[in-house]
Amino acid sequence: MEAKAQAKFVRIAPRKARIVMDLIREKNLDEALSMLRFIPKRASGIIEKLLQSAAANAEHNYEMNKDDLYVYKAYVDEGPTLKRFIPRALGRATRIRKRTSHITVILREREGD
Repeated sequence: MEAKAQAKFVRIAPRKARIVMDLIREKNLDEALSMLRFIPKRASGIIEKLLQSAAANAEHNYEMNKDDLYVYKAYVDEGPTLKRFIPRALGRATRIRKRTSHITVILREREGD
């Protein structure tokens, strides 16, 4: 059984969020949460909140044991890009791309030995 949580249209670049996501993939839930608390990246707070949501979904909806959960899949997809302009010299303008992300976390219970 799998429990899933998604955050869509998050205002952080996918490239930056993937750095944090790569660190927690395949880790136990407790280990991943403790790692996220000490990673000095903006994405870590967003992903920590999402991981807690997925854990709550697992407990409440699927009656899984929170102690046996691990991060089965975790990925960041690119969302729509917001295009903005900034004035430059000689009457020109430069495009600024504000990227968004769709973040997905899937938790699964470890099989008992």
